Amino acid sequence: MKKTLSAILGATLLSAPMAYASDWPTRPLTMVIGFNPGGSTDIQGRVLANVMEEFLGQPVNVVNQPGGGSAVAFTRLKNTTPDGYTFLFGGTTALTFTPIITPVEYEIDDFEYLAAVAIGQNAIVTSAEQPFSTFDEIVEYGRENPMTYAQQTPLDEAIIMAIAEQEGLDLAIVPTGGGGGMAPLVLGREVDFAYSGGTHAQYTPTGEMVVAAFMSAERSPFYPDVPTLMELGYDYSIEDYRTIIVPQGVPDEVKERLIAAAEFASESEAFINITEGNTFFPVVFIGQEEMEENVRRIRAATEEVMAN
Repeated sequence: MKKTLSAILGATLLSAPMAYASDWPTRPLTMVIGFNPGGSTDIQGRVLANVMEEFLGQPVNVVNQPGGGSAVAFTRLKNTTPDGYTFLFGGTTALTFTPIITPVEYEIDDFEYLAAVAIGQNAIVTSAEQPFSTFDEIVEYGRENPMTYAQQTPLDEAIIMAIAEQEGLDLAIVPTGGGGGMAPLVLGREVDFAYSGGTHAQYTPTGEMVVAAFMSAERSPFYPDVPTLMELGYDYSIEDYRTIIVPQGVPDEVKERLIAAAEFASESEAFINITEGNTFFPVVFIGQEEMEENVRRIRAATEEVMAN
């Protein structure tokens, strides 16, 4: 049976977006990570990049751009051509907290939050060779001795400084560019304790590092005996997701491909083994609609807390 011209044109128009989506990408991609090499985000991101390469059929090159707890990387992303070839993998606190306390060159609505693939595990850690191992013991020690703390983000620093003021601690802050910079400071006892976004998972199994408390809202399933700050009586928590983020304006069909690649990764044995087995982050898949809601919900809640 012959098809009419309108039917042929209609079929072509309907199939064109799908064809474009399945053909994309046609060249290598860049994954931006806002921390130095060696930390949990970097470890997860490099495996994620390999798995996404398998799905997308093009190389995914990792570029580390540390600074400001990912603020530098988000600024770069905002100014990137919105074609999907450059995207960011990282946590969401640089959006839900950082713009509240410090001037940055971006805002929540500059980006789209395509998919989360892991739930953040924010911890307070110390060396196993220190004379303290729990957070209560850190506070007790700090009431009698000056202490140093290695931060990674404006959020963890603000929380620790608020607790230090509440408890009367003499605390000095040592900035780091991520877990790769934090770990040698803790292990070498150059700082007393530190924030870890997941790097501790490389050192707790060997007994070199101890998790004193979690900043997350709930206990880690991998450290069920370690309390949260909220359980210890401090009204602070960090809700964070390791997310694939793009600038506003990326074509829908390109976003669909990246989301599909993220879902593929969340089911990949290689990604699960590293993320859960090496960095101790629960693997999830949370799509764009829910992540858009999560980022704005957490931001609004953080603004309310900071206003009080």
